[in-house]
Amino acid sequence: MLFHSLLSLSPLSVTTVLLTLAVVFVNGLTDAPNAISTVVVTRCMKLRYALIMSAFFNFCGVTLMSKINDSVTVTISNIVDFGGDTRKASIALAAALFSIVLWAVLAWYFGIPTSESHALIAGLTGSAVAINGGFNAINSAEWIKTVKGLFVSCLFGFVAGFLICKIIVTIFRNIKRSNGEKIFKYGQILAAASMSFMHGAQDGQKFIAVLMMSVNFSGVRIDEKPHEFIILLCSVIMALGTLTGGKKIIKAVGMDMVKLQKYQGFSADTASSISLLLSTLFGFPVSTTHAKTTAMMGAGASKSLKTLDVNTIKEIALTWLLTFPGCGLLGFVVTKIFLKIF
Repeated sequence: MLFHSLLSLSPLSVTTVLLTLAVVFVNGLTDAPNAISTVVVTRCMKLRYALIMSAFFNFCGVTLMSKINDSVTVTISNIVDFGGDTRKASIALAAALFSIVLWAVLAWYFGIPTSESHALIAGLTGSAVAINGGFNAINSAEWIKTVKGLFVSCLFGFVAGFLICKIIVTIFRNIKRSNGEKIFKYGQILAAASMSFMHGAQDGQKFIAVLMMSVNFSGVRIDEKPHEFIILLCSVIMALGTLTGGKKIIKAVGMDMVKLQKYQGFSADTASSISLLLSTLFGFPVSTTHAKTTAMMGAGASKSLKTLDVNTIKEIALTWLLTFPGCGLLGFVVTKIFLKIF
């Protein structure tokens, strides 16, 4: 029924839905490579096979977690108010999505891991403020909850990556290095699959929420729970984005930021997977990029702080800091332009 209703949407509504799917695709393109960066650079898997694995588990993560726990979807759905005029709301949402795609593609082009969670929240916020003429469009409780989640996931990722590495070194101190390498080669593949699953579970819910907004603004009413067709659509598009690749992102995260051995890569993927799982279950929309990169830094720091490339870390941190004001302002300006044009 929903599929047939979507076929009769207005050109504006179709544009909004397509932009939503473009954002989902870009997320698979730019964020998903973070999940497999360590397993590729430690030579546990070839890039082609790692991308296929990541695409499959991203698909599974979106599909399964949306059925088990959709609290992240609820948080994103309530974070801003686009007002009661559904036509203007559709235009503002289209502007926000256009801004997010533009911001993410620029970051991808320059090989810098950007936070799609930051961009999504900032773009939606900027557009909602533009259409409502003030900050009363923001649900402060949900917005603060999101910011807290981003900071907590960073701290948890770093500490967990550090501690897991220390525990592994203690347990395996009397085991031959060659035997340990074999264990962590396969362990890291499993951990990377887990990270890919949790990327889909966390980020998939965010974009399911946005797609539900775009469909509701079009006049096609759906239940509060995510519709199966919407879940499937997001899952497929994100998987396709993942398969498209992201070699620059993998190089920036896995090669430039910190040099890791197999057991450290396993620790980083395990730590970030746990961070994302807890965040998803408690309804915190967090950055998968943050969770992974801070876990990698913690794993590297467990051996020596000298393993960290400070310049690359500064570059990535600067990108994160710029995303909220930058993408938010972009969303605001593009919304004003779109409202004038349409």
